[in-house]
Amino acid sequence: MKSLLLATLAMALAVQAPHAQDATQEKAAPCSSPECSQFDFWVGHWAVTANNTQAGTNRTTKILGGCVLMEEWEGAGNFRGKSFNRFDSATGKWEQFWVDNQGGALKLSGTYADGKMVMSGESVGPNGPVMDRITWHNKRDGDVRQLWEKSTDGGKSWAVAFDGLYKRKG
Repeated sequence: MKSLLLATLAMALAVQAPHAQDATQEKAAPCSSPECSQFDFWVGHWAVTANNTQAGTNRTTKILGGCVLMEEWEGAGNFRGKSFNRFDSATGKWEQFWVDNQGGALKLSGTYADGKMVMSGESVGPNGPVMDRITWHNKRDGDVRQLWEKSTDGGKSWAVAFDGLYKRKG
């Protein structure tokens, strides 16, 4: 009887062992893939100029365990805004959601390639559909150029909305 009990116990442990091992194995940290770090070149505290004129300051930080890149913009004329950026591993794209103190909002998505993060999105303006395309250039000297373009003709032509140079603040 004792040997039957020991055999049953040994069999139960053998069946449970793989499951117990799976449960104790460490999972990869969320947002730890290399893609989740593609936008890290924009992390920092920045002085921003456009047309050689001070346009504002910007601070970008990684928050929520490194899963979100948060931007905090302070521009001329008391203009303020924030964006939240994340990599969506299901789609393989970056997403940005921007909101500001003027009631504005943008929702963009895109990818990083060749030293550039390019995101675009569409919204409805007072005169119909508007396409926004923003490119962040990861410059070799550590600066970042942000080029924001708009199209009101379905992407046939683009007009510059903002062309800013981000220089790290000491």
